[in-house]
Amino acid sequence: MNEIEEFRRETRQWLETHCPASMRTPMSEREVVWGGRNGSFPSADAEQWLRVMAERGWTAPSWPTQYGGGGLSAQQSSVLQEELRRLKARPPLYSFGLWMFGPVLLEFGDEQQKQRFLPPIVRGEIRWCQGYSEPGAGSDLASLATRCEDRGDHFLINGQKIWTSYANLADWMFCLVRTDTGKKHGGISFIVFDMRTAGVETRPIRLISGESPFCETFLTDVRVPKDQLIGPLNVQGRRSLAQSATLRTAHRVPRPRRARLGGRRFCGRRPAGHASLAALQGQLHRRWHHRDQSQRHRQAGPGPARCDLRRSVSHVNEFRPANARRERAAILR
Repeated sequence: MNEIEEFRRETRQWLETHCPASMRTPMSEREVVWGGRNGSFPSADAEQWLRVMAERGWTAPSWPTQYGGGGLSAQQSSVLQEELRRLKARPPLYSFGLWMFGPVLLEFGDEQQKQRFLPPIVRGEIRWCQGYSEPGAGSDLASLATRCEDRGDHFLINGQKIWTSYANLADWMFCLVRTDTGKKHGGISFIVFDMRTAGVETRPIRLISGESPFCETFLTDVRVPKDQLIGPLNVQGRRSLAQSATLRTAHRVPRPRRARLGGRRFCGRRPAGHASLAALQGQLHRRWHHRDQSQRHRQAGPGPARCDLRRSVSHVNEFRPANARRERAAILR
């Protein structure tokens, strides 16, 4: 038995022993575990599942062990995911820190920042939100207007972010800010701050369904310590930190297998247009998987191509009609 097959055998045995039976069933949105300072668990089994996975570093299996990760190779990480799927195990933790902020911090953060932020992310102790989009700067990063001024011993931030998912529930925000108004493309920096900081205000954006994960976030004279700047100030160059952060966080958030909208399942039936959208989504997933595996074999990080595919898949899912038949009838009336 070779090394990877031995790892598979040990992983399968460990998962069979430690994954509770209730964590091997379909999950509704209300049962998703986001963690955080004020996070709650839908059950004792969900709390136990997160605890044992975090202790092993398997909430972030490929991150280095010195930051709480599992230290697995790309091949071992792939085996772990295969065994989790075989068991139909629920994700122990949903986290923008795992998917978005962590990879950026691993590449651009200093050692003190990594030690400070990464282990709590692995354990689900901090819930993060993303502060990128603004009323006048959505996909156009160069139009970013939120100001961040150097005030000697701290930064002072003023501006507004919009479509900030779960900002009202988040503990910390990772944020793109303008630190030099004379450099449209190069005067952008990456900074993090506690959402309890004075001057931070969130307002939920209510959609027609009555519910929404989105918020407006207002930043008024927000004082941020200088050691919370990630990477250099006023990043420039073709592969800037701001560009890398945007690409690395262009990540489709995993969804529960039986998501609900307004109390009704919307992925159980096949509405009109489902077949063509499903075909396009399948094609994108195959391209994503092919490029992802190629990068894994080269031991490379997630590049722009992979992130663009993720973004495309996300857009397909966003425009999937929840009930196309009802919408068509309303139009005809």
